[in-house]
Amino acid sequence: MEIIGLFPTWYEPGVGSGWVVGIMSTIHVLFSHTSVGASVFFMILATIAYRQNKPELLEFVKRYGLFLLVFSYILGSITGPGIWFSTTVASPRGISALIHTFVWKWATEWVFFMIEVVGVYAVVYLVGKIDQRTHLRITVILGLASYATMLIILGILSFMMWPGKPEWFTEGGYLNGFYGANTFAQLSMRTMFMLSVTAVVGSIVTAGFTDLEFRRKMNRWLATFGIVGVIVGGALFQWYLATLPNYAHLIMENRLPEWFAPSLYATLGGMLVYFIAMLVTPRLITTVVASVATVSILIFGLWPEEVARESIRKPFVAGQYVYSNQIIARDVPGLGIKSELPLIEDKGILKTHIFIPENLRTITDNNKVEVGQTLAMILCSNCHSLTATGIRPMVNYFGGNTNVVEIKGYLLGALATGNTLYMPQIPLKDDEAEALAAYLTTLGGTH
Repeated sequence: MEIIGLFPTWYEPGVGSGWVVGIMSTIHVLFSHTSVGASVFFMILATIAYRQNKPELLEFVKRYGLFLLVFSYILGSITGPGIWFSTTVASPRGISALIHTFVWKWATEWVFFMIEVVGVYAVVYLVGKIDQRTHLRITVILGLASYATMLIILGILSFMMWPGKPEWFTEGGYLNGFYGANTFAQLSMRTMFMLSVTAVVGSIVTAGFTDLEFRRKMNRWLATFGIVGVIVGGALFQWYLATLPNYAHLIMENRLPEWFAPSLYATLGGMLVYFIAMLVTPRLITTVVASVATVSILIFGLWPEEVARESIRKPFVAGQYVYSNQIIARDVPGLGIKSELPLIEDKGILKTHIFIPENLRTITDNNKVEVGQTLAMILCSNCHSLTATGIRPMVNYFGGNTNVVEIKGYLLGALATGNTLYMPQIPLKDDEAEALAAYLTTLGGTH
């Protein structure tokens, strides 16, 4: 028997493995963007404080830094490993693709991250305890190291969308995979929005100052950065869109929910209004108001953006060669990788997946529905929930249809041939398609 190296499927029946990863990742983006933006902000404020003799700016750096230690570094250190754990079980081959392609980039990112963690402690606790030049150097090192982590991560995220250069498929090489037009467009856009997120989160800190004049002054600094971030970031978003492949635009036009664009524009408009309020009426920006604004950005801004980014690279999860269901879908000569679709088409998934229970490798009338459920878990559950809740419930697509012949015809005519816009090619054998169709007809009762 020829076996392909698939892993066991992590099936989360509540919200689905995709949403577990997505929710954790979105929360982490809030923490990570704030930490990078604040580090760059500290670098600018410390330079001005020492060169223009404005020690009050260092007091704000200290207060914001203490808040950052809990908000970004402690909470971020929980969600960061959480992303690794969840993605490793949800998408083991996707993570493998990133590690094998960018192992030294990951190592470099961790070096910069360690500098960042040590640096933020040093910046906060050494204010007024060492000479100004040394403290400024530490602050600059913190800002640059923090920004370097963002550059590396975004290069890898861009590869997950589309390898930087087409030569990567034939020649390999992390430079070909990492550096593409999308890398720098995404870095520029996120840099601006990072400043805006930093400004909103920073307003939680300024709300704690009792000196109204000082609060007004720091709000002015933060709001200026925030307004620049929103306006310039909005313009750079158009550049980012222009670097996406045509395939991604096609998916955005046909698959993104209708609320996506209005949600983003409303969030950007709301942020501008919030920053204007910071400038005009600093008394209005209380701890509660600032906290609500931060959560609003998370829900109405970061979540739609992360959902969209994940959606437009489908059906692939990494490098345009690993499907979301972990099947290798194309040859990558540069890495010595062969597509598994021909083998699956020839032998079937039941005969080639190593973790199929032996009693389900042969389909009978008695186990047909169970085999269909197993196939749905393996091939579909990374993107679709098998229950009525969670991510893209399959019941919404097939619920109520009890015609096995019709569903089987769709599976063989669309999925098996790859004749779909969004979903991967799944070259099912005739009996596998019938088993999956039989299972899908049982979903009507959960709608």
